[in-house]
Amino acid sequence: MDIIKSIDQMKNIIADEKAKGKSIGFVPTMGYLHDGHLSLMKRAKEENDVVVVSIFVNPIQFGQGEDYEVYPRDIERDSKLAESVGVDYIFAPEVKEMYPEGYNTFVEVLGVTDKLCGASRPGHFRGVTTIVMKLFNVVTPDKAYFGQKDAQQVYVIKQMVRDLNMDVKIISCPIVREHDGLALSSRNTYLSEEERKQALVLSKSLFWAQNMINKGERNAKTLIEGIKSMINEMPLADIDYVEIIDYDTFREVEKLKGNILIALAVKIGKTRLIDNILVEVE
Repeated sequence: MDIIKSIDQMKNIIADEKAKGKSIGFVPTMGYLHDGHLSLMKRAKEENDVVVVSIFVNPIQFGQGEDYEVYPRDIERDSKLAESVGVDYIFAPEVKEMYPEGYNTFVEVLGVTDKLCGASRPGHFRGVTTIVMKLFNVVTPDKAYFGQKDAQQVYVIKQMVRDLNMDVKIISCPIVREHDGLALSSRNTYLSEEERKQALVLSKSLFWAQNMINKGERNAKTLIEGIKSMINEMPLADIDYVEIIDYDTFREVEKLKGNILIALAVKIGKTRLIDNILVEVE
């Protein structure tokens, strides 16, 4: 496995691989890899001849006062993990390589980015879509793999690809959880022992809602109030949002029907965590 720092070198490698008729699978990450990331890489390996993983902590998707400076980074650890699941190339550019002096172009998807995480993190998705577009232009993958934990991000990227007629298939992969239900996240490393215990309320409240739906509950307000009530029992929890969305239109619903996303963001202490479930409701 090779670690590539240069855009031009990465492009040349991809051109050589494609000249040999090989398909390219791509997993964009911000590094500090966990089993969720590795599950995407394994899927990419199964479905493509060559797998490229990017490791880049993207400054323009972090807002003022967020955790860009302290976001965990460990390229040596990450490269060993990526190699262990058969990744062929890591693309790990420096910030100045991706955003050279004078950089002034951004990609923005409107509408769906002004709710959920977009409402509380203004500019976040503009940063996400800009870097993903740039990475797609460098790696030119046939398929790109994203985790469903970032459900809004997946929706936004699919919209961008569709709107801009991009020749890449976006594959959404299931959330990977710890044995006790906590969704895997690089930010889980910030949690103290007590914070991690209280963070379990995120998945527990979502599974409660899923159980209620299975029993016939269809009122979104009832479910949202129930989730909030469970989370508010945790003294270290501070709710950012709990919302129920039609995942085909990304609009809020009052009565559940069809492809439903229940999504939440909660601060546990100083750490902002997100989680969600997708439910098909008849």
